[in-house]
Amino acid sequence: MNMDRRSLLGLIGGGAVALPASQAGAQTPGTVAFLHGVASGDPDRHSAVFWTRVTPADANSGDIEVRLEVARDEAFADIVRTSSGLRARAERDFTVKHDLDGQGLEPGQGYFYRFVAGDVVSPVGRVRTLPEGATPDLSLAVVSCQLYPGGLFNAYDAIAKLDRLDAVVHLGDYIYEYGAEADDYGMVTGAALNRLPQPPHEIVSLEDYRLRHAQYKSDPDLQAAHARAPFICVWDDHEVTNDSWVSGAENHQPETDGDYATRKATALRAYYEWMPIREAAPGALREAINRTFHFGDLASLMMVETRLSGRSEQLTYEKDLTFAAGPDGQPAPDVAAFRTRLADPSRDLLDARQRDWLGRELAASKAAGRPWQVLGNQVVTARVAGPNLSQMASPQQIATMIGSLPEAVRPQVAQLIELFKSGLPFNLDAWDGYPVGRERLYQTFKVAGVTPVVLAGDSHAFWVNDLKDDAGERRAVEFGTSAISSPSPGDFLGAFPLGMALTQANPEVEFCDQKAKGFVLLKFTPEALTAELHTVSTILAKPYEARVLATYRVAQADGGLGPLEKQG
Repeated sequence: MNMDRRSLLGLIGGGAVALPASQAGAQTPGTVAFLHGVASGDPDRHSAVFWTRVTPADANSGDIEVRLEVARDEAFADIVRTSSGLRARAERDFTVKHDLDGQGLEPGQGYFYRFVAGDVVSPVGRVRTLPEGATPDLSLAVVSCQLYPGGLFNAYDAIAKLDRLDAVVHLGDYIYEYGAEADDYGMVTGAALNRLPQPPHEIVSLEDYRLRHAQYKSDPDLQAAHARAPFICVWDDHEVTNDSWVSGAENHQPETDGDYATRKATALRAYYEWMPIREAAPGALREAINRTFHFGDLASLMMVETRLSGRSEQLTYEKDLTFAAGPDGQPAPDVAAFRTRLADPSRDLLDARQRDWLGRELAASKAAGRPWQVLGNQVVTARVAGPNLSQMASPQQIATMIGSLPEAVRPQVAQLIELFKSGLPFNLDAWDGYPVGRERLYQTFKVAGVTPVVLAGDSHAFWVNDLKDDAGERRAVEFGTSAISSPSPGDFLGAFPLGMALTQANPEVEFCDQKAKGFVLLKFTPEALTAELHTVSTILAKPYEARVLATYRVAQADGGLGPLEKQG
């Protein structure tokens, strides 16, 4: 996300076991524990990726032998698959990740799983394989943006308590890279809650990234959500560093942080170690994690990668907006020149390889007769111009609102208010910063003959959008999830209704809430999709209350999708 977040936005485990000293190449006598829970991910019809981390008594000791058990029942009386001889190795930070390689499980069924190291048993997780053939319904939770110091992960507790859940779609910002200084991102809340990031500095090294992942997975609410259902994940920027693109990032300074390519490779190594995601194929780019999941004859989910493999560098108002003499001879923003730069046809979030792949997958899903094509995309796609507050409030009201903000952000907010009078985009780090690339994406939808459901994270806000191309033709519907715990722009604007202002200013925006935290629950049937925007009452304390902020329905219709209909 392009706005300067630091200024503008500001133990589940088993017991212990003594392992035999005679076990060749294994952990020496001592204790081990499962302190980071269990997880599954990337399900297919007969398998999934199963993950855990074994904490050794001595990090310098040898491998730890681990066994995976998968059963039909929670008591593990009916075990259907056992994988022995797995090893937690120091070279992978003692994480264990195992794929059943498409064997042993039945399509569309729920299972329980656990890991065993000697006499120590991990927590129990639940997994559901992808269905095959006729599929009457599907339930997906969509999540994004979980800043550990930003607040409690109450939304994950709510997800863990859902009665029906087939999978969790995580759109990125699983970890954040910032440190624990008083002015670091989220630390006002983090200090109050004693949720201080570890290590307490910005992460750069492999040890740093591993420790940060370990801290996040020590959170009991996140562990509960992972144990509830398989996760289908893609990273956004903070898994590496803020506002990443192919060759750099806003929050990377080579003189202090070293080589960017090295940092990116380091971050991805830790990500693959700590996440329940299939490894990149031999010889493939580790950045290329675009992949497809078919839910029987009902839906296809295409996860795209919009950060590290094809993204051009972001434009920013601070560095790319130039000034020219205005009508009164005084310097004024050269909006026309900025729009020309914005419309550079070379700018995109997807490279040709991934866009071609997406087109083939969309067309194949439609040819197979599936009514729903879903795009697991990281950033907001809709056209969202910043609100022209001069049309919504008096100068005195605007001045009062600016005066109510923290002093450090007032100049930046005042500047944005002036810029938005020209209809410039609200967020240049989203698809709005790559308008020609977005048209290429819409052309891909058109050629494939589909009107997909696009998902979005990153913005820390809820969105319901009706997406149209430059010609005004409807190309998709979009549901954006707010953050689990990361600060939202509206959090810093007092009583000003930013979400309402953005809705009124933008024809593509049907609904926007810039303050609530939570997740989106999507419920598919062959006839219609229902999207529920779930929120939690607080991320600062427990207990909390969960509620549905808004519900929208979109039905299948001849030639595409029907209108977005708000329920209730």
